[in-house]
Amino acid sequence: MKKTLEQLIDESIKLELNVAAVYKNYLNTFPEDSELWLRLIQEEEKHADLIQSMRSTLLLLHQFPAGIFTSSMKMLKKTNNRLILILKEYNKEQPLRESAFKVALDIERSVGELEFQLAAEKSPDSGIMKIFQDLNKDCRNHTKEIIAYMRKEGIKIEVDKEE
Repeated sequence: MKKTLEQLIDESIKLELNVAAVYKNYLNTFPEDSELWLRLIQEEEKHADLIQSMRSTLLLLHQFPAGIFTSSMKMLKKTNNRLILILKEYNKEQPLRESAFKVALDIERSVGELEFQLAAEKSPDSGIMKIFQDLNKDCRNHTKEIIAYMRKEGIKIEVDKEE
């Protein structure tokens, strides 16, 4: 069980860093949106640091909170592999601005990213979860933030009506 949890933690850290890498590509490709991409990069890297920090302290105590990330290693790996493929594609050809925003929304709704966001927003069920939320409080809901930015900038792509 502990080994599986460690693997999930490692894969979740990779996910956060891969998302940051995609956003770094956007930062370099779309200077007009640099403020948004830079903020998202910093938050994704903060998520990776937070998970790593929690791993270092809580795993040994067997108190790592459930629900911060998905329990599906298969889905986490699938998402990470997709992000790596996206980065390889971008090495060959940069995306269009609208495509970048669509991919960013897809990423934020993917396995791993969505669970992290939900954990940050739910009512804490333990002191450790409360600490996690407090440490993550400056990070916003990235999906909503991206959609609000798109609306402000007049970037048109289909988004779910609920957002």
